[in-house]
Amino acid sequence: MNHDYEFGNKFYNYYGNLGIEGTKYQTMAPEQSQEKQPGLEYLMYPRPIFDDPNYVGSGKLKGKVAIITGGDSGLGRACAIIFAKEGTKVVIPYYDEHEDANETKEYIEKLGGECILISGDLSKPEFSKQIVKETMEKFGKINILVNNAGVQYQQDCLENISDEQFDTTMKVNIYGMFYLTREVLPFLHSKDSIINLTSVTTFYGDAQLIDYVASKGAIVGFTRALARNLALKNIRVNAIAPGFFWTPLQPACWVKEKIPSLGANAAMARGAMPYELAPTFVFLASDDSSYVTGQVIHNNGGEVMG
Repeated sequence: MNHDYEFGNKFYNYYGNLGIEGTKYQTMAPEQSQEKQPGLEYLMYPRPIFDDPNYVGSGKLKGKVAIITGGDSGLGRACAIIFAKEGTKVVIPYYDEHEDANETKEYIEKLGGECILISGDLSKPEFSKQIVKETMEKFGKINILVNNAGVQYQQDCLENISDEQFDTTMKVNIYGMFYLTREVLPFLHSKDSIINLTSVTTFYGDAQLIDYVASKGAIVGFTRALARNLALKNIRVNAIAPGFFWTPLQPACWVKEKIPSLGANAAMARGAMPYELAPTFVFLASDDSSYVTGQVIHNNGGEVMG
């Protein structure tokens, strides 16, 4: 395994600024692509930075148990790491990215945390039952559900989206969220939290991600309706709409030529590393957001405002 976690920081500072159509932006990575969805973190160059070494946990989530889908890499990994720092026991359901998953588990254990990995297909309702069963057997409770896993495919027009692609996108991104949330709900209690990952693309519409945008729009509606449904039980449901973050989803989706310019449209003229989103997960999972439900938190560098 490659444990050069700090390399990304060095490359980020080195690669610097480029110009596009008279503007300046800070690129995250050079051209690259991957064939596999949702992508492999250990193959990325530079490696994403998922842990802020200056972040010190204060016990905000001490003793809680969190299920984080897709927590093997990307934003899910950053969430898993910061939750572990805050005292959370972590369950990571993931597809088949075994090297990434084991790397995340190893990192959490070095922090003194606990983590279990469960490999399977979220688009199958039986896997959600397995996740809950194994979580309860190991930890005896569930307090936080982070629905993070997803796939994303670039297509130039609607006609190029096959039935198979559309089906996969919907089943992974929204069906899987529905299945797992339904299985987890009987075990949640007052002050527990559900966090769903939508996308900035839902709010401006990306011409090359039509099926993905549709699935992420469904997540916004799901979040708001479920939040209202559970409000009197004091179970909070919120969503995060990330902009461009350097995660495996990017090289697995886009043609390699597009990678250096991702994030250029943000007002801050850059993309971001996963650790920059991590504290938002803590906010929504902890008592810091005790009066926040049905909301979409926008972490996008000003790409969409208002």
